[in-house]
Amino acid sequence: MTDWRGALEALRAGRVVAAPTESSYGLLADVRQPQALGELLAIKPRGNDKGQPLIVPDAKVWRELVLAPSAHALRLAERFWPGPLTLVTPARDTLDARVTLNDCVAVRVPASCPAAEIVAQYGAALTATSANDPGAPPCLSAVEVGRVFDAAVRAGRLFVVPGTAPGGAPSTLVKLGEGGEGSWRVIREGAIPSAALRRVLNSDPTTP
Repeated sequence: MTDWRGALEALRAGRVVAAPTESSYGLLADVRQPQALGELLAIKPRGNDKGQPLIVPDAKVWRELVLAPSAHALRLAERFWPGPLTLVTPARDTLDARVTLNDCVAVRVPASCPAAEIVAQYGAALTATSANDPGAPPCLSAVEVGRVFDAAVRAGRLFVVPGTAPGGAPSTLVKLGEGGEGSWRVIREGAIPSAALRRVLNSDPTTP
């Protein structure tokens, strides 16, 4: 097992960690620590029209963050997690408002990658917004992260996990329940095609 001690210690201390996800480098911060979220937003500002995508170690932690998920959400989670599928569902009001948008939160259980190993060992939800300047492509290496976020790295505010990310499509982003219990729509096409989601939901006996 890889030793992620430095990253884990940084997260516990309320710092931000840059680590490879399934596609690009992501910025990880503990959603339970207001200080950590403040640091994240200082390093990479996001507008009020965006929440923060989260990664979790397993579906149990996901269910602690969201209101009772719909049958469709449970079906998709069972089929595609761990993997590049982000589910947007109503959030519990205990979540920091800086990670939600319109009372919903975007969450996934990531497939095999350093970020997945880190969140599994950490045992709690982490942010996973891409590491990049607004409007720029996501960073694919520790070297790129160091260049883009040079000031934060030199100040010790951003811990960078060495390595590279494979690139490719980001996770598919699906919003569930906004039009009723069985409704769903793809907000962002990604690594999992809409047709694959439709096949799974159409095979669900609860689907009309």
